[in-house]
Amino acid sequence: MAKQLEVTDHSRDSAGLTYVYPVVSRRAGGVSIGINLNPNNACNWRCIYCQVPDLKRGSAPPIDLVRLERELRDFVETVLHGDFMRLHVPEGARNIVDVAFSGNGEPTSAREFPLTIELVGRVLRETGLDRTVKIRLITNGSLLGRRQVQEGLRRLGELGGEVWFKVDAGTTEGYRRINNVELSPESVVRNLRRCSKLCSTWVQTCLFAVDGESPTEEAVSAYLDVLSKVGIKHLAGVHLYGLARSSMQPEAGRLSRLPEDELEAIARLLRKQGLTVQVSP
Repeated sequence: MAKQLEVTDHSRDSAGLTYVYPVVSRRAGGVSIGINLNPNNACNWRCIYCQVPDLKRGSAPPIDLVRLERELRDFVETVLHGDFMRLHVPEGARNIVDVAFSGNGEPTSAREFPLTIELVGRVLRETGLDRTVKIRLITNGSLLGRRQVQEGLRRLGELGGEVWFKVDAGTTEGYRRINNVELSPESVVRNLRRCSKLCSTWVQTCLFAVDGESPTEEAVSAYLDVLSKVGIKHLAGVHLYGLARSSMQPEAGRLSRLPEDELEAIARLLRKQGLTVQVSP
C-alpha cells in the first residue's frame, strides 16, 4: 500500500487483501478496519448512490474463515507495531476506531456471518483492542428474519458492538427508487425493531438530490413515521450523511449533494422527536 488514505476513497483493495481493507471514516472519526464479506461485488440491493463498481445482484460467496482471521491478525499487527499510520493516515485520524463489516455487498448474506462476528471478537480480545475498538455492522437490515443473522447480531450485542441500519426512505416507492428493491415500510419497521432488540442500533440515511430535486416534505414525513413506529427510545440515534464518494451506478449523473443547511434542517426535525443525530455533509 503506497497511497494516503482519504475519506473520499473507500477502496476495498487498498491493502491488497481479500477480506480486510482500511479506510479513514469521517463518521467513525478515524481508521476503520473494514471487513468485506462480499468480494464478489454481490448485493441483494442496488442503491443508486452505491460506489461499488460492477455491482451485481446476489449473496456473499463462501467465506474462508482461516484466511479472514490471518488477514485481520496480520493487518492489526501492522497497524499496531509498524509505520502504517505515519505513512498512510492523515494526522488527526491516526487511531483505530472500529472493525466494520461493510464491503461490497450485504454482509449478513454470508452463511458464516455469526462465525465472522465471533472471529473478530476473538482477535480484538487477544490483541487487547477489545477495550477501545468497537465492532460495527453496516447493513440494509433486509435479512433480519434469518436465524443465523439474528444469532450474529445477538453475539455482536454481547460484544458491545453496534449496527448501522440503512433506512433511506419511508415509502415503497422511495425504496424502489433509491434502493431498487420492493419493500414495504412495515417490513422495515419490523426488521429495525427486531435489530434494536438484539444490538445497539443506529439508523444511517443517505440524503441527496435527484435531478436537482431535494427530498420532499412528504418523503421526510414518511421517513420520520417509520422511525416513530419502531420506537424512538429503541434507537441509539441517526447518522445523516451526504454524498462523499462518486456513485458507480447508472444513475450517478442524476445525483448531487445537498447543501449542509438542508441536512441540518432535517436533523432538527429528528432531534425534535428526541433522536440523537449526527450529520456528515
